[in-house]
Amino acid sequence: MKIKTNDKVIITTGKDKGKKGKVIKVISERNRVVVEGVNFIKKHIKARRQGEKGQKITVPVPINISNISMICPKCNKQTRIGYLVLENGEKHRICKKCKENIDIQIEK
Repeated sequence: MKIKTNDKVIITTGKDKGKKGKVIKVISERNRVVVEGVNFIKKHIKARRQGEKGQKITVPVPINISNISMICPKCNKQTRIGYLVLENGEKHRICKKCKENIDIQIEK
């Protein structure tokens, strides 16, 4: 999966189209991600004890990965992600627009 945790993304379709956020969680088995501040539902919680009141809380719900697009940290544009494979076998994610390395790695 090309999107990883802490990547900045923009929503391309749906009720939250145009909103930006950071990826909180990646669910690769279902091709879904949870984005911060996007795609909330209201969940009703029943009262546990007598005399308590029930509650409505908002919970972030996973969104399909096809409905989001990455924002390049270098050029700040909506972009697709490609891979660059080095001679030693390392794979790095690159921005398709500016051809810069997206992965922030400490150079040895």
